Amino acid sequence: MFKHLLLVYASPRGRGAAQSTRLPAAPSLLRPSSKPRTPSSIAMASLQQLHATPGVCAEPDASTKDFIFQQTMLRVKEPGRALDFYTRVLGMTLLAKLDFADMKFTLYFLGYEKKEDIPEDPAERARWMFSRPAVLELTHNWGTESDDSFPGYHSGNSDPRGFGHIGLAVPDVYAACERFEMLGVEFVKKPDGGSMKGLAFIKDPDGYWIEILNPAASGKLGQAAS
Repeated sequence: MFKHLLLVYASPRGRGAAQSTRLPAAPSLLRPSSKPRTPSSIAMASLQQLHATPGVCAEPDASTKDFIFQQTMLRVKEPGRALDFYTRVLGMTLLAKLDFADMKFTLYFLGYEKKEDIPEDPAERARWMFSRPAVLELTHNWGTESDDSFPGYHSGNSDPRGFGHIGLAVPDVYAACERFEMLGVEFVKKPDGGSMKGLAFIKDPDGYWIEILNPAASGKLGQAAS
């Protein structure tokens, strides 16, 4: 499950690769029957309210000005299925792979970067990868993939609830979800499901939830609140 967040000094960049394996079947996807809409009960805080939210530091310490949100870690049972999903289905690039033989686990780091930007030199690649923003780290503990008694990891979305989901911004939620359906991706929520129209939730092979959203459409949240 979700383990840690890492803050580092950094500077961003580019995009990514692919692979292949079959994923579980999903129910059929409906095209939008109406324009995306949002619930009318949303209350977006004003800027003044935002900055006055209890617990929020008014001015972050100057020493944190170059911190970035660098990675989110998920544990996976079968790395081959997970890597196929994140590279082929979601279009991420594998940026680095670290094997820890003594401790019997492997780390895979993925993100939206160009393959040609990945440094050849291992030391330089490590420095470069750990400076990328929003990297996904997949941890594989050796042997889980062949252990029939191991049920898999907790996604955080059943009791006791904790971690919820990661999110991807896409140009067209409906087009992305039509492709996901063709690839057999499992849906938690389709774009026209529930009261929040125009966004979706899918599952990766380990059951972790991924929100699929469109930034322009999400602007309606602010309009509904104003």
